[in-house]
Amino acid sequence: MADKIQLEQIIPDELAGMRVDQALAKMFPDYSRGQLTKWIKAGDVLVDGRVLKPKESIQGGETVVINTELQIQDESWTAEIIDLDIIHEDEDVIIINKPAGMVVHPGAGNNQGTLVNALLAHSPQLANIPRAGIVHRIDKSTTGLLMIAKTLQAHNSLVSQLQARTVKREYLAVASGVFTAGGTVDEAIGRHHIDRKRMAVSSTGKPSVTHYRVEQRYRAHTLIKCKLETGRTHQIRVHMAHIRHPLLGDPVYGGRLKQAKGMTEAC
Repeated sequence: MADKIQLEQIIPDELAGMRVDQALAKMFPDYSRGQLTKWIKAGDVLVDGRVLKPKESIQGGETVVINTELQIQDESWTAEIIDLDIIHEDEDVIIINKPAGMVVHPGAGNNQGTLVNALLAHSPQLANIPRAGIVHRIDKSTTGLLMIAKTLQAHNSLVSQLQARTVKREYLAVASGVFTAGGTVDEAIGRHHIDRKRMAVSSTGKPSVTHYRVEQRYRAHTLIKCKLETGRTHQIRVHMAHIRHPLLGDPVYGGRLKQAKGMTEAC
């Protein structure tokens, strides 16, 4: 399902010298810079009748024409009445506390019971927002807050903030081993070269930065708080495994499912 988009504007003279993608982001604030860049690369954006690269400069006074489609949710997604732990909701956003065990998006083997299914029942208008308004995700086994945009403008604003890294994300995790101090893992992450379902530290991966600090030490484990600069798939799990402190109960990346002495179920 897709919405057709046809836009035409004259580039203001004050944007002269700016990159095409940067200029369009200012001219069309309802769409994220990332989305506009995709359209530019796809040839859906013409500047005085020409297809330009995102990094090319504009002179000001040119005519920009955008003729494209905005992909909306997969039509196979269905609404399901599922209880949601709503922390905050207003006319623009919903903040959900996702429980461990719930998948965020429907996929192979998970067409029902996901957060998207629940959101479509709670707010049917999300069917008209890309990815049902979800702008970031967390793993199935993770409990945490997720932001959902209820309008296209809110969606693009949140996506832009995430891309600019102005949104701060922190997570609590129990890692194997006793940390002597906090620190930073600055290692690129990409697909594992053998098991494509896993991620791994890779020189050809995407830049990934995780800051961590010690919250509490146990006999053989440590409760840490992780702050992300980036949001790669399995980032905390991969980075902690890389420094030989895999997360407790993470069999994929080496964590043993053994509760630390002195810990309670609440930890």
